[in-house]
Amino acid sequence: MVRQRWTVADIPSQAGRRAVVTGASAGLGFETARALAGAGASVVLAVRDPEKGARAAAAIRREHPGAELSVRPIDTASLASVRAFARDWPAEATIDRLVLNAGIAAVPRREESVDGFERQLATNYLGHFALTGLLLPALSPSARVVSVASLAHRSGQIRFDDLHWRETYGAQAAYRQSKLALLMFALELDRRLKASGSGIASLAAHPGLALTEVFRRGDRAGAFQQGAGRVIFSLIGQPAAQGALPILYAAAAPEAERGGYYGPDGFWEARGFPKPASIAARALDRAAADRLWAMSETLTGVRFPL
Repeated sequence: MVRQRWTVADIPSQAGRRAVVTGASAGLGFETARALAGAGASVVLAVRDPEKGARAAAAIRREHPGAELSVRPIDTASLASVRAFARDWPAEATIDRLVLNAGIAAVPRREESVDGFERQLATNYLGHFALTGLLLPALSPSARVVSVASLAHRSGQIRFDDLHWRETYGAQAAYRQSKLALLMFALELDRRLKASGSGIASLAAHPGLALTEVFRRGDRAGAFQQGAGRVIFSLIGQPAAQGALPILYAAAAPEAERGGYYGPDGFWEARGFPKPASIAARALDRAAADRLWAMSETLTGVRFPL
């Protein structure tokens, strides 16, 4: 059971632990990195824009002068960048918390990554799938991998026959697919880790309706991002610091369960404090998860020893 109104103050000491947070230069990633650093963790801000990452690190240090922080470049939409991040990772630097947070949303016109993948799927899911597989040897025996999913997964569908939306494209539908894929990955990863006897745990979390920079690319035709919709969002949503709480709970709370999925406790899980979240039936489809896993290994060229 999650204690009522779990907050950053409930994070136990993270001294001696190392965390890697993708997309840590702003929004949920920044708030996650800031809280973990404040609890004593050594935090790697894994960011697409190193200058923004440096500014984020400076902001955290102003609040926590003794914070142990580093900034490392990664673009999860590029397999070459993901491979470079993993290749250059110091062998002696064990990772205790890997937070898969970087993301984009509602890209209005179909775009492809440098690898020929639909850009939302590449950024939100395939890059994180590859990163986790490549960093698996660097994870500590009791590490946690936390995937940042979304309420949007509930209406998502994996288009196995057109994964990259080459025939037709819908901005919101492609986003929902990417977040459903990431949640399915998180659940399947934990099943495979558990079956292998590993103490590494995979969990997932979602921020509810958190107003962040995920829609920053002019993609604001997305839900709640324009005009009256934005006002409504501001009324029923919550700031990034509050939205990060379920992520932090999954990453740091001793009572968080492996294979668990956490989100806000308010109406429709839109806002509030961490609690176990609802998982759509599609995300629990084991056959679909196996199929998605196999396709992901083929697309990324990264195979897990699980």
